[in-house]
Amino acid sequence: MTDPGAFPSRGLALRLYRTHGHPCAYLPGRIARSLVVDPELGKDAQIYSSLQGMGFRRSGSEIYRPDCAGCDRCIASRLPVARFRPRRSQRRTLKANAELQVRPRLAQYSDECFQLYFRYIQHRHGDGEMANPSPEDFTRFLISDWCETLFIELRRDGRLVGIAVTDVLPQGLSAVYTFFDPAWERHSPGVFAILTQIEQTRRIGLPWLYLGYWVPGCRKMEYKAEYQPLQLLVDGHWREFGREDPLPSGERESEG
Repeated sequence: MTDPGAFPSRGLALRLYRTHGHPCAYLPGRIARSLVVDPELGKDAQIYSSLQGMGFRRSGSEIYRPDCAGCDRCIASRLPVARFRPRRSQRRTLKANAELQVRPRLAQYSDECFQLYFRYIQHRHGDGEMANPSPEDFTRFLISDWCETLFIELRRDGRLVGIAVTDVLPQGLSAVYTFFDPAWERHSPGVFAILTQIEQTRRIGLPWLYLGYWVPGCRKMEYKAEYQPLQLLVDGHWREFGREDPLPSGERESEG
């Protein structure tokens, strides 16, 4: 990794490193790179909370932000949960999953959770880099020792069918990753997981649910526009976009 220098965050100078280019996970034929916060930094929820407001995300113990030449399509998104009202299709999803029991608990490894994760990865990413994950891969990807994380379990008659991995931060909850039993896919468990995270955010009394990156042109990431009122981080400022507002393209001039 190259070192692009220091980055101020509320008076704290953080050293960032730029990764080498690698194939983009969202848009085929593109090369991606990221800014990564110094791995040696003693991170905590306050530092991460400040950085998340500037578009950073967590993967395992690393905090990163996309930094791609000529492309700003990975746009941080968040939802003000107090003003969210489910659409008709989302109400149908709630009804279809009414039999599920929702059980938030502190994130930790268990064979039950890992086996569900393994089945999901093999079903969704069986021919990709995430295929055949080990227990160490599971823990390294989803759990961090410096951040409070919940596994919001979805159970049917006691059987685990889904987990919404969710960070707890001072200003809101942050959706990290959701995985579920492939046999439950027709019940839209991903949608139900987000609706559950919205309700959990309200219950705790926090204002925001951070949804990760909205990526125009990437079907698997564009679904976030279905949750309104959606706020996107554009040119360093959070802007609200209604259903009728044109969304940003994420394109910019090449850095040369």
